[in-house]
Parts: sequence; C-alpha cells; structure tokens
Amino acid sequence: MAFKGKKMPVHAENSSGSEFVRRFKTNPLLFTGTIVVLVIVVVAFVLVPAIVPNAGQSADLTFGSYDKIPISYVPGNYFAQYYGMLAQYRQNSGDTNYNQFADYELWLAAYQAATVHTAVIQEMKESGYTAPAKLVDREVAKQYQENGRFSTELYEQEDSNSRLARWRRTQDDIAALRFYSDLQGMLKPSAAAAFAGKMAALQRSFDIVSFPVENYPDTELIAYGEENAGLFRLTHLSKITVSSSEREAQQILTSIKDGITTFEESAKTYSKDAYAEKGGDMGIKAAHELVVEIPEEAAREKVIALKKGEYSDVIQVNAQWVFFRAEDDTKNEDTSDAAAIGRIRSYVQSFERGRMENWAIDQAKEFAAIVEKDGFESALGQKGIAKRSFGPIALNYGNVDLLNSSLPDTIPELYSSASDETFWKTAFSTPVNSPSEPLVQGGNVLVLFPSSETEAEEAAVESIESVYSTYWLTNSLELSLRSYIMTSDKMEDRFMETFLRYLMPQNG
Repeated sequence: MAFKGKKMPVHAENSSGSEFVRRFKTNPLLFTGTIVVLVIVVVAFVLVPAIVPNAGQSADLTFGSYDKIPISYVPGNYFAQYYGMLAQYRQNSGDTNYNQFADYELWLAAYQAATVHTAVIQEMKESGYTAPAKLVDREVAKQYQENGRFSTELYEQEDSNSRLARWRRTQDDIAALRFYSDLQGMLKPSAAAAFAGKMAALQRSFDIVSFPVENYPDTELIAYGEENAGLFRLTHLSKITVSSSEREAQQILTSIKDGITTFEESAKTYSKDAYAEKGGDMGIKAAHELVVEIPEEAAREKVIALKKGEYSDVIQVNAQWVFFRAEDDTKNEDTSDAAAIGRIRSYVQSFERGRMENWAIDQAKEFAAIVEKDGFESALGQKGIAKRSFGPIALNYGNVDLLNSSLPDTIPELYSSASDETFWKTAFSTPVNSPSEPLVQGGNVLVLFPSSETEAEEAAVESIESVYSTYWLTNSLELSLRSYIMTSDKMEDRFMETFLRYLMPQNG
C-alpha cells in the first residue's frame, strides 16, 4: 500500500506533515481516518470498562498480524477497548438478546479497527515521528484528574507496569491522532465540497431507446457468409499429433498408407491430442476453426483441399508434428440453413462484432434523424420501438451515494453506465429535447433524449456540501483505507480461525 517509502527522520512535534502530504497527494484514497472514532476510543480507554470474553485463561486471542506485528486481544489494549466500547454500546441500546452473528460482527469490527490502528502507528514509526514526551506526559496527566485537578492518589493507585502501558498507549494514540489530523485538513477543501454540490445542482430526466447489437439481422449474416464463403467451408478431418520428432510422424504416416496399421489405431496409440481417443476424428469443422490447428495459411489451404480418403503431408505446428486424413470432401456452407446462419452469427459475434455494432449505430442514427424531423414520439411509432424513461438524475459518475441520485436498476442497458465517462458526457451535453449521438453501452446502442432539466433547491445543494465536508468524504476514505490494509501483502488474517476456535459457542 502507500505505507512504504523512505523513512523521514522527524524530531519536532509539528514536522511530520510534509511527508504524509506528499504521499497522500500521490495516492489519496489509501490514506484517511475517522478522527472522531479515534477520539471516542481514546476516551473509552478511560471511561469504558473492558468486557472480557469467556474464552478461557489460556486462550491466545491473536487474530492475525500486520507487518509481522500481532493483532491480539489483550485486556486493556486497543483491540480490547474497542471491543468493549462496541459491546457497551450494544448493551446501552437495549439489545440484551444474544445473537451469534451480532457478536461475530462486534469482534470483526474491533479486529479491523485494531489492524488499521496498528498500521497507522507502524507508518508513523517508519516515517520517524514520535510523540514528544512532554506532550505524552500532559495527556497522561489528564487521565488521572479528579475534580479538574491531577490526583496523586489516583496516580499512585495504579501499579508501575500499568502506568507504563498507559503512557505508551497514549503515545501511540497521539501519533495516530496526528496522522488523521494531518489528513483531515487535506480532505476538506472548500472547492471540493462546492464541486460536489454542483454535481447535484443540475438534474435531468431522460427518455431512452435501445438498439441491441444481437438484433443484427439474418439477411446481413447471409450476405456476410456469401461474401466470405471461404471462412465457412466445412471439413471433416481426422488428425494425428506426434510430439517426439518429424521422423516418427513420417514413419507413422507411411505405415498407415502402406496398410500396416490403421489411422484409428495409430491415433489411439501415438497421438498426443484431444482427438486421440476418438481415433483422431475431429468432427465437422469450418475452415476458420482450423486456424488454431494449422496456423500457416498455405499448409491449411492444402489440408482443406484434400479429397475424401487423402492424407496431408506432415506439418510442423509449434513443437509438434501433425498430419490429417480427409473423411469427406470439403463443402460450402448452405447459407439458407438456420443452423448455418447460427454458425455464421457465432463467428461474427466473436471476430466481427464491430460490424454488428456499426449496424446498430446506423439504426440509432436513422432513429435520431427521424426525431429531428418528426419528433421523438413520431419516431417511436415509425420504427416500432418502445421507450423507457428515468430521472430526474444528477451527473453522478459511479453512482456515488452522496448525491442521493443514481441510475435505475430497472433498465438493464444501463447496468454498466454509471462508471462510463462517455455516457455522462453524452447525457449532460446533449441539448434538452434533442436526440443524443448513438452511445454504445455493452451489447446495446442507445439514444438518449433529455426530456427536461431542473436545478435543485439551494438548500439541497448546501446540504450535500455539508454532508461531504462533515461525514461522507472522511467515511468513504476510511473505508478505503481499511479495505486496503486488510488486503495488504503485509496482512496475515487468521480472524475466522481464531474466532471459531475460541469464541464460537460449542454445542454439547
């Protein structure tokens, strides 16, 4: 992940930001955090008692590691306090019913939070940042206050080992808070919030018509088959493949021709291909299918030209040697046969799809021309097609949930459009009440017809800007950071194994 690079020694409290700024700008989606959540957890270390699971005294609750640092549940550590905070919240919410899946979710959330925390602390250490001792002392002192004053009694009630653990934990927390606060300032530029608001300000409604590429007509296929008849010549061949040497292949061919052995027996004995068990029989194949079997065109044409019962020469194909026998004379495809048309369609779909798309584009252009001349509804009638409608919708590239506006899932032709830049450019640059240019979307060519355009109320735009700045961006990037860390090469994940072994109730 972005947690790598040269270490940058940092000694002053306020000098850690520049390295993070540079690396964040290089790959911003990999760096973020939810500072509010971290603050809550820091407070939880003081206020929330640990809720220790019933896993047995000898249980090693190590759920994995990050950069070889164990992610373990130990009473009092970050993992334990985060779990305790979540469990306390569940209790306070009135949920007293034990739910095995809910408990699993609590453990998983705490584990992931602890992993992210560990990764952030490790990053800070590698960058050279260490929270100054005086700052740590001040923050630790706040945790021993009583009535707003430092309490020596509270301090001395805690043993030295616990005080040291608290001090180190606070030092890590300060480093993590510094990491997040450095990013926090970069994640909320006012221009970005305004841009998000503008995305939602303009909304359009659309009518849409679709011209499926698969509707490419049989008449076009027949014409293509006749123009390219050589591709669809039908052969029935048998084949023997020898991997040892050309000499052995020639000897086998000679023994077959001399009647010493049969082609079928030789295929089953010597051939090294998928046809051997069938005595070498390849079945009926079109000429274009033989390109894989015989890549060299001149040799391939000689094989196709064989008469029934004739043998080919030995042909080298890559590191093997092959020869063929014609089981029947080569025939031309009958383009009036439905099965033949199906075979031609399969070929065109695989190797000449652009031809099909061009046909659909021409249909879309023809429709758009009628719209320009006679109007949208009239064009529908003349072409005998139906429209569908959607909107109002904002320019929402990627169906971002911030905008509360997304492409409908009831129109299959739009399933892949949300992340298609060309789609959005076309949708919002086409004049209202005008047909768009043909737009290829998967297996369809679309014509969009913007039927209306409205502007969102100012309050709605301001609301989006506010949500962007206060919650959405931070939350989205935090999820990205978590996802990246959890799938990092540095991550060893044993959560499920540990959970099932120590925390899943055993029957009986």
